[in-house]
Amino acid sequence: MDAALLEELKTLIKGEVATDEDTLMKHSHDASLFEVKPQVVVYPKDAEDVQTLVKFVAKHKKNHPHLSLTGRSAGTDMAGGSINDSIIVDFMKYFTHIGEIKNNIGTVQPGVYYRDFEKETLKQDLIFASYPASRELCAIGGIVNNNSGGEKSLMYGKTENFVKRTKVVLADGSICEFKPLNRQKLRGKLAKNDFEGKIYKHVYKLIKKNYDLLQKAKPPVSKNSAGYFLWNVWNKDTDIFDLNKLWVGAQGTLGMLLEADLELVQVHKHREMEIIFLHNLDHLGEIIDAVLPLKPESFESYDDNTLKLALRYFPEFAQKLGPFGLIQSGLAFAPAFMNMFVGKLPKLILQIDFTGNDPEELKQKIAILREKLKPLHPETKIAIEDAEKKYWLVRRESFNLLRNKIRDKHTAPFIDDFVINPHDIGEVLPQITDVVKRYPEFIYTVAGHIGDGNFHIIPLVDINNPEVRKAIPEISDEVYKIISKYHGSITGEHNDGLIRTPYLEQMYGKEITKLFEETKHIFDPEGIFNPRKKVKGDLNYAMDHIRTNWDVIQVPPVK
Repeated sequence: MDAALLEELKTLIKGEVATDEDTLMKHSHDASLFEVKPQVVVYPKDAEDVQTLVKFVAKHKKNHPHLSLTGRSAGTDMAGGSINDSIIVDFMKYFTHIGEIKNNIGTVQPGVYYRDFEKETLKQDLIFASYPASRELCAIGGIVNNNSGGEKSLMYGKTENFVKRTKVVLADGSICEFKPLNRQKLRGKLAKNDFEGKIYKHVYKLIKKNYDLLQKAKPPVSKNSAGYFLWNVWNKDTDIFDLNKLWVGAQGTLGMLLEADLELVQVHKHREMEIIFLHNLDHLGEIIDAVLPLKPESFESYDDNTLKLALRYFPEFAQKLGPFGLIQSGLAFAPAFMNMFVGKLPKLILQIDFTGNDPEELKQKIAILREKLKPLHPETKIAIEDAEKKYWLVRRESFNLLRNKIRDKHTAPFIDDFVINPHDIGEVLPQITDVVKRYPEFIYTVAGHIGDGNFHIIPLVDINNPEVRKAIPEISDEVYKIISKYHGSITGEHNDGLIRTPYLEQMYGKEITKLFEETKHIFDPEGIFNPRKKVKGDLNYAMDHIRTNWDVIQVPPVK
């Protein structure tokens, strides 16, 4: 950054303005493939600092067109959404307040680790139901801005269902609160002549004019984080207009989040888990049809490569269960070790988690499921409480094991989050894995939320190999053509970022992506916020910024 600009910025901000090499390198990475070095990292102290930052960039944007702001919380984004080459706004130092938790609503700032928020909600037997698998690492800012989902999304849906209010800084530096509006309150917003009023006028006009087109564009799957969710803003049945539905999942491209009101749900007292071991996918569709009508809280899966990884690094993996858990998991994993040695590991492990407050009802659901599955003769097991921890640990920790333990290869999340109709899994998943198998440089693991048809395929590669870098866009193009053919989404939870924004037109078509561009312009006419995400994605830019420094891994410490 220009020296004079930097000095001006330092005089304006009450928080810290950092340009030292260690800080810049730390913020050059998230959990994605990419490395983009910022010029400055700012730790805003309060809302006034955030407003000042926005006004500072707006003031100098004309003469310094590359100036921009990218909000960042825990830095666990897998698509490159929290990195940028200008100013990073880090909320993890000062925006860490957990407000009142009352009437099943918790008020929380973006720099709060989810794990800390959950400790407070559990004191009232409440939980934020759409937490992601990275629950020990991620923060609220990323959860809201990515429209995160996870293991409980099958029953409860994604973050978009639970954000009841957002407090944000807009592109003119003003603070605004978004919440659901009835017709009368919407009229009040439309009558305003300030920047907020203009946003409401233009978004309302855009949605009204293109209402039917937008409803047809909504992917017919249960999870989606691709593009702007314009189809969700205006509910004609209830006549409620809610810009939260647009803000959630916008990946910080429309402004800066200051705090959010999140709806919480009661924790169920009892659970029963059924495990199914599949040695082929021949009856997967029939199994899914048997499971879903019983309404499990979660329906998860992982493949034999994921299980092999857990077995390979068993000591580090099992330590997360504590000393007693280490012994228990050793006994529990003994059959898996034997099966691995004789080459009989299942190709796919399914875990179906039923929860509720009536234990007899849960036992009945397990019995019904087993009866339905009898003609298919699958290998099944009821997981008691200690075994449940083992299976959940494999599912939740697989990415961290990949990321931290395989030193000669690197995790390469780029087709890591597609969604299809669950009934198409048996047909689609082999097509996608066949694409990856054609590239001998790639090995991979498969895990996912099978009940939602949401899969995470994480290749392991030598990212410095030119053949690997060349293959990434080739594989992406083939995989996303398959996803488009089956009317799925290219991202269910991880959002677009640098890696998927260039494929939004392939998913939605030119007409809808043009509406995305109009939406971005309404909120951010000068292009202040998080460029190259959601609109005007540049695949060449992304490929030119594939990470080379793998010694710096930005993973927050687990307390």
